[in-house]
Amino acid sequence: MVRRLIGHLDADCFYVSCERVRQHSLRGKAVGVLGNQGACVIAKSYEMKAAGVKTGVPIWEAVDLCPNGIFIKRDFRWYEVLSRMMLEIMQSVSPQVEYYSIDEFFFDCSALTRVFRADLEESAFLLQQRILKEVGVPVSLGISRSKLLAKLASDAEKPFGYKVLLSPEGIRDYLAKQPVGELWGIGRQNTKKLHRYGIRTCLQLADAHPKLIRKLLTITGERILFEINGCSVLPIVTERAMHKNVARGGSIGGASRDPKKVYAWLVRNVERLIEALDVYGYVCGAVTLILSFARDRFAPRHEPSWFQARTVLPQHTANSKILLPAFEMLLYQARLSRPVTHMHLIASDLAMCGREQLPLFPYKEREEDRAREAFWRSGAKQDHDALKRMINEKFGRFALRNAETLELREMYRDSAHSYDICDIYGKSCF
Repeated sequence: MVRRLIGHLDADCFYVSCERVRQHSLRGKAVGVLGNQGACVIAKSYEMKAAGVKTGVPIWEAVDLCPNGIFIKRDFRWYEVLSRMMLEIMQSVSPQVEYYSIDEFFFDCSALTRVFRADLEESAFLLQQRILKEVGVPVSLGISRSKLLAKLASDAEKPFGYKVLLSPEGIRDYLAKQPVGELWGIGRQNTKKLHRYGIRTCLQLADAHPKLIRKLLTITGERILFEINGCSVLPIVTERAMHKNVARGGSIGGASRDPKKVYAWLVRNVERLIEALDVYGYVCGAVTLILSFARDRFAPRHEPSWFQARTVLPQHTANSKILLPAFEMLLYQARLSRPVTHMHLIASDLAMCGREQLPLFPYKEREEDRAREAFWRSGAKQDHDALKRMINEKFGRFALRNAETLELREMYRDSAHSYDICDIYGKSCF
């Protein structure tokens, strides 16, 4: 039986590399990419990392640590352009490609040597060079017997390295040098569990008893054990499975108790959530609202720093006339006594549009709703959600939006806020 080979390709400092593609003057300099309305560093170059700047630190801390650093607003539209270019190259050299994230790909290596007319080591090098030449982004590459081993190899060879791990002896030697915490899927808490049992390297994990690993890490750990021993059990996902939930939200650009501003953010996120449901072709049967509040040293200790509430909808839908009132009701339940810092909207109990179970007692529209609907309907029977979608597709995202969002003028003036990583569809990780 021929055992398949799996590759993992990961771009080095992807956001920074994308900025350097269009601004060559940034090469070799300390560069940070900002997110969350410019409040924190979401990506940094190796030069900035050497200065002590970590991902997630506030901008003022980053400036103190790296006063000569160059800080740039994120631009996910541009990052998607280069990400899709890499995806096209990967699909041209492999029969199976998993678009795992904006800067990561798993792929079947069976055709690699034939495409490049070279052995596997040289083929990996040539693929790396092709992406650098055609896209301008440096990548690291790992090839091995399983997804986990391939990812371990590419991560360990950063930046701009490649590694082919095939022989059992070579794999074991490599595992002996890698800390167990570096493994994909282990995480900080599981690393602590393994350390308590003397498992500190990847090789020690590979040699551990399956029952112990199942006990410590559940069935996920059992899969990791198979993968780390070169037995591939994780498939290359060329089409992602249906979501369990779809969510939109994040920071609201500074703590606020202003009801108009908080409501404007609610409306903005409802519009984004409906857009996502439409792209995926989903309708939802339940929604959840999560709010995070600013810390208040005078607040009672028992008072939670967050609010969460869920409601079941009268029918499966992706219609704003049902979803917006549902979220309004949840927001009313929150009774804002403290400033809000973050907001997340979640759609759950998903079904494909047209395949959902119909309710026994359908939602009854009020008379004014029906009149408004009749006014907007065209020959194609488009409701106002469809009309809004059609206009925005032609004139640009948010060209037509709910008037309640006028409270957020600055958000809509800055194009950096009009597109987020969750708006890049087709990835398998989220």
